[in-house]
Amino acid sequence: MKIVVDTHTHTVSSGHAYSTVQENAKEAYTNGIHMINISDHGSAMKGAPFLYYFGNLEVIPDSLYGVRIIHGVELNIMDYNGTVDLPERYLKKLGLVLASFHDICIEPSTVENHTNGAVEILKNPYIDILAHPGNPQFQIDIEKVVKTAKEYNKLIELNNHSFVVRKGSERNCFEIARMCKKYGVRVATGSDAHISFNIGRFDNVMKILEEVEMPEELVVTTSVERMESYLSERKKRIE
Repeated sequence: MKIVVDTHTHTVSSGHAYSTVQENAKEAYTNGIHMINISDHGSAMKGAPFLYYFGNLEVIPDSLYGVRIIHGVELNIMDYNGTVDLPERYLKKLGLVLASFHDICIEPSTVENHTNGAVEILKNPYIDILAHPGNPQFQIDIEKVVKTAKEYNKLIELNNHSFVVRKGSERNCFEIARMCKKYGVRVATGSDAHISFNIGRFDNVMKILEEVEMPEELVVTTSVERMESYLSERKKRIE
């Protein structure tokens, strides 16, 4: 199994990342990645860009240095009812939308609250991927969340960076992958790169996929065609 799409990358616009779109694209090409999603943090994150940034992403070419560029965002989940930090009028213009919990934007609570928040996010037609759900700081009922993703035909992310910055994620990520396999839920893979050199780095994710013997057809990022198919699904869903 080879991953050729990185659905979670940051640029200098996130405020705490260090590479440009061009630098990310060049490094992606060098690392054998054919498609990347620009997923800078939503505006509630300190240092993140203002709303207009996301409205103007269309000026970025759809392809740079031989790499397909998706214009996306990593939304901040603002409460446990599924509120996020970008209005629908912006979300409907984007190509791929992630949403995640960050303790700088929302205070960790109970498993019940975290699960409810994740479920409401997955119900939102404009949101495609629940990002780094293995974070033990925001422990979820994994089976319930995965079954919701199945019901609403959404993606669950396996985040390579979580193993470094969100200690204790390994066990949750394994269980998430196992449940996705059990229920036939598709997964996306994100490096969560905050500098270009980490684009397409999936050593931790690959270990999990191998351990659970994940069917390749459930990993949408192993093929540009699979990813493009999902992007087409998204367009139909929000029309």
